[in-house]
Amino acid sequence: MYVVTVEFVVIAGRGQDFLQAMVANARTSREVEPGCRQFDVCVDPDDPLRVFLYERYADRAAFDAHLASAHFRTFDTQVAGWVASKVVRTYARRDPA
Repeated sequence: MYVVTVEFVVIAGRGQDFLQAMVANARTSREVEPGCRQFDVCVDPDDPLRVFLYERYADRAAFDAHLASAHFRTFDTQVAGWVASKVVRTYARRDPA
């Protein structure tokens, strides 16, 4: 399993716009991408401009397909000016034996 986490800091005044676009992107990813197993959008309760994503994909190829999808490219272009910082990390999930 291929896991991706993303930490965003959204610029002031764009938090609701960003969340609306992000939730739509996550929903579409889950609905139309066969390799997308999970896509959680989380908001820091003490700082609503901090958004954390937890995404699980069948493998790296499924994540690459996500990045190439039309809905992701549209989302990424739409929110580019709303993001102060973005940190992406990837992991290989290991299930307990």
